[in-house]
Amino acid sequence: MRRTTVRRLAAALLALGAAFALLAAARAWRAPAPPERLPPLVVMAAIRLPGATVVATRPPRRPPRGRFQRARVGEPVPIELTAYCLQGVTRRGRYVREGIVAADPRIFPLSRFVEVFVGGEYFGRFLVDDTGGKIKGPILDVWKPTCEAAIEFGRRRGTAVLLPREARR
Repeated sequence: MRRTTVRRLAAALLALGAAFALLAAARAWRAPAPPERLPPLVVMAAIRLPGATVVATRPPRRPPRGRFQRARVGEPVPIELTAYCLQGVTRRGRYVREGIVAADPRIFPLSRFVEVFVGGEYFGRFLVDDTGGKIKGPILDVWKPTCEAAIEFGRRRGTAVLLPREARR
């Protein structure tokens, strides 16, 4: 091939490539689209979004960690009742006595009173004053003066209601 033919051919290909590039640019170019409106969105992170209004809100309250939920004042909690007969002092450093129960402090806080119902009948008011290594979840362990009384008590199902701090006798 001659040099002039190669040059003409190269110029033609270059012109054809430029024409295709202009055609692609013309297809891609459009009139600017109107801004898109989005519904309000709650963002729980400190980020910046250009053109967006960020409103600070309090994050939703998370449930407590673990399987158990803390008892709320006045709300009935289904429980299991057991009994124990150990002598000595409670978790709070007081001697064990009638009216004391051991409980999981994640459910029933220490130094609070609970009213217990068994089979729909009032069983009594107890002070949560002790904890136990094997008490996990909604279990109340009632103190009994003798081990025979504790064995006789067995295991029962019932309901406990956490009382407000003012409801002490």
